[in-house]
Amino acid sequence: MKIGEYGTEPATFAGGCFWCMVKPFDELPGIVSIVSGYTGGHTEHPTYKEVGAETTGHYEAVRIVFQPEVFPYERLLEIFWQQIDPTDDGGQFQDRGHSYRTAIFAHGERQRELAEASKRALQKSGRFRKPIVTAILDAGPFYPAEDEHQDYYKTHRGHYNKYVEASGRETFAKRHWHTERDRERWKRQLTDRQFRVTQLGEDEPAFDNASWDDDRAGLYVDVLNGAALFGSADKFASGTGHPGFLRPIEEGAVRREAELGGGRARTLLRARLSNAFLGELLHDGPGSDKLHYRVNAAALRFVPAEELEREGYGRYAARIKP
Repeated sequence: MKIGEYGTEPATFAGGCFWCMVKPFDELPGIVSIVSGYTGGHTEHPTYKEVGAETTGHYEAVRIVFQPEVFPYERLLEIFWQQIDPTDDGGQFQDRGHSYRTAIFAHGERQRELAEASKRALQKSGRFRKPIVTAILDAGPFYPAEDEHQDYYKTHRGHYNKYVEASGRETFAKRHWHTERDRERWKRQLTDRQFRVTQLGEDEPAFDNASWDDDRAGLYVDVLNGAALFGSADKFASGTGHPGFLRPIEEGAVRREAELGGGRARTLLRARLSNAFLGELLHDGPGSDKLHYRVNAAALRFVPAEELEREGYGRYAARIKP
């Protein structure tokens, strides 16, 4: 997919330290760029030192340019909420002060309406006992931060990893977003096999699943949230008794995770957005890079080519077998 194929719009989020707000959104389908910077204050072209000294009124924030037809604003909001403590109005985790408070800066009335609705839904969900205090504000001037603060998780990997671990941010997210309550909800909504695969990480039996030998044209989406994962154009007869794919339909849709238990090293596959267990990455594929995404059919829902437009996946029609 070319960057210019769809229109773009900006989204701006403050979630505490802006170093930590790039990685969760980076390299997702439809994300064109992410810039760390400062917004919401009363001075022009502030510096990192000035913002940290609480003299500018600015928040540390990220501005994302995205393609709403590929990655809707609602999904950006879902990711945003899962990165922060929305009940803390004094900063975030170990970073305290106004510049580290959380906010959604809405670009236009539609973004504001969606942000307000998502905030109400989060409060109603009961996931947090305290009130949701994250502000929803009108977007204003945005000033990019100094070069050393851009893509910090890539350019200062060691320091970034230590900082995130010490902050408690990831521990907090796991405690509130991957809970027993969530698991019980999925247990009610999914079949037993779907639950055991996506939530417990079990592999389903070979040659005894819905799509290992299905050669119809269509799209394979996440059974949990409907995110597009694989296309029939990249499906091949792997001989494993499981659906095999050369690549995901979009770069960034699938996350790789190392597993060292069980007596051998494996690379597991998880859906980037839902964290559902998908399968395993092998290196015996027919392509030049030999990659083979061996996926459990129970983690997928198949959308036939003739149903793509009706189900909102029309943009993928040209990227699957006719």
